[in-house]
Amino acid sequence: MFDLDGTLIESEQIWRDVRHEFVVANGGRWKPDAAAAMIGMRTDEWARYMHDELGAAPAPSEIAKRVVESVAGRLKTPPVLPGADAALRRLASEFTLGLASSAAVEVAQTVLAATGWDSLFAVVVSADEVPRGKPEPDVYLLALELLDADPSQTAAVEDSANGIRSAYAARIAVVAIPNRAFPPEAEALSLASRVVANLDDLNAALVREVLRSSSSSGGSATDA
Repeated sequence: MFDLDGTLIESEQIWRDVRHEFVVANGGRWKPDAAAAMIGMRTDEWARYMHDELGAAPAPSEIAKRVVESVAGRLKTPPVLPGADAALRRLASEFTLGLASSAAVEVAQTVLAATGWDSLFAVVVSADEVPRGKPEPDVYLLALELLDADPSQTAAVEDSANGIRSAYAARIAVVAIPNRAFPPEAEALSLASRVVANLDDLNAALVREVLRSSSSSGGSATDA
């Protein structure tokens, strides 16, 4: 299972800039921790946060519509992270892949179509399709259900604190590749079965080792 924003594409900064610009342009006030606070939220959750906590004037539904349209437009040429395409293709030859993303469906579809990754994922799940966003486990639980997958035989690749917490709560072993712009807290990283520096380190042998270690330890986390 892969996350999208910050894990496969360098997009968290795009979300931050679009939301920041929208808040300032619509009568609100940006907070220093706003970008980090919204990582992992469903679309309706961050739109409500922008309205209620940051003071953006439009209704949350209008905020969501306009921000998603703007982000999707900027991601028509996705800022793919180094090693992402090669890592996906390496693992797709060995495992069934799923995408469990907080991104709106429109954004995820835009990125997958532009990169050609739509052919690599057996399922694509947006947090907008479940009751609760990350750090709750709902998006991963739905992906597991759609794949008819055993969580003890599944690994997630995540970059953010809320993403790590979400996969861990779904009882999935986590390979963490910390986001450099929004690094996870030490507490969240401690939940990961393995922490690696970049996508070049991600291969089938590592995934199998993580699954074996997670199974033998009952899911306890160990740092690389």
